[in-house]
Amino acid sequence: MHASGLELTAEERQAVLDFLCALVRTSGFSGDEGAVAALVLAEMQRLGFDDVWMDAAGNVIGRVGPPHGPALMLNSHMDTVKVADPAAWQVDPFGAEIREGRLYGLGACDMKSGLAATVYAGALLKKRGVALQGPLLVACVGLEEPAEGTCTRVLFEEDGLRPDWVVIAEPSNLQIARGQRGHVEMLLTVKGRSAHSSAPELGRNAIYGAARLIFNLEILAGQLADDPFLGPGVLAVTDIRSHAVSRNAIPDRCEMTLDRRLTIGETEAMAVLEIQRIITREGASADVRVIEEEVTTHTGKVYRVRRASLPWAVEERHPLVRAMAQAVRTAGLRPTMTRWHFATEGAYTAAVAQVPTVGFGPGDPALPHTVNEYVEIEQVYTAAQVYAALSMRLLSG
Repeated sequence: MHASGLELTAEERQAVLDFLCALVRTSGFSGDEGAVAALVLAEMQRLGFDDVWMDAAGNVIGRVGPPHGPALMLNSHMDTVKVADPAAWQVDPFGAEIREGRLYGLGACDMKSGLAATVYAGALLKKRGVALQGPLLVACVGLEEPAEGTCTRVLFEEDGLRPDWVVIAEPSNLQIARGQRGHVEMLLTVKGRSAHSSAPELGRNAIYGAARLIFNLEILAGQLADDPFLGPGVLAVTDIRSHAVSRNAIPDRCEMTLDRRLTIGETEAMAVLEIQRIITREGASADVRVIEEEVTTHTGKVYRVRRASLPWAVEERHPLVRAMAQAVRTAGLRPTMTRWHFATEGAYTAAVAQVPTVGFGPGDPALPHTVNEYVEIEQVYTAAQVYAALSMRLLSG
């Protein structure tokens, strides 16, 4: 069958839209994705996937095609961030309201639309009777928002899935994303000495020490490496808090959260060392460490997560990028290349597992984590067709 036979019928388009609306109406905050997982599992079963299961971490995986042979994974996350300010929304975040070709709601863009499109790509291949020589794995993971890569690591290292290619269905405006910067979160702690605020000379103000370091951090932020494709490294102070025994005491501790985006050529060790050099140069009583924390899946499994991931980029000439471009053309689009500014599950698949990875998804990448989030519905249908066309190109010989 030619890939052009993968256009969705009116009935299929309605089925995709109904599933997407159900997803948006179902709350799935990070670590609490159980209801979304159940919905995805049921839909894959209803659509006749060859195998559907949930793993111990609560990831949902559907297989279309034989269990063995070259494998393509379409990867999405089920979780969303929380609604920070409900009053700022002009629509119900869980209303799945449709206006002028757009579907509004929390996670509509990030990334329930991409997830719905991957599920229906599998359904299209089943319905059209495409004979695959290897499995299409539609993987829907949890905990992406607080700990990108954690649940995809489970797919590889606990479940034993080893795809030959991965497509991340995060929003890219139907452009081919072939890389992203790395991400390190650090805690910088400045130590002072407490004293009564009526006699500050008897203490050492941790906030003043922190202020000197912040001045240096701002200078450092303008001197980081730059990559022609991924862009510059980034450093930002995103939170600051101090500790004192009372409001009338000199603070003896001040903590800052640092958000560091790594470009090609930068590593976690380099990022930490840059901060340590500033501490040494200022003679500050301070230390810096990469944040580690525990996250819990909706099934109750606990994972210790280090908040650090490496940058990655796939060459434009890579066979997967070329295959993706050809799949995009079958939908009548002109393939264009981009990069993501945010972190995705590619932090594991590309940077750690070293599996050829590209991104492609419906939705504007500027809209995640914003109020009145939406997706252009037409893009969701196109994405499903493109994923199916890519699957045919890679898996049906």
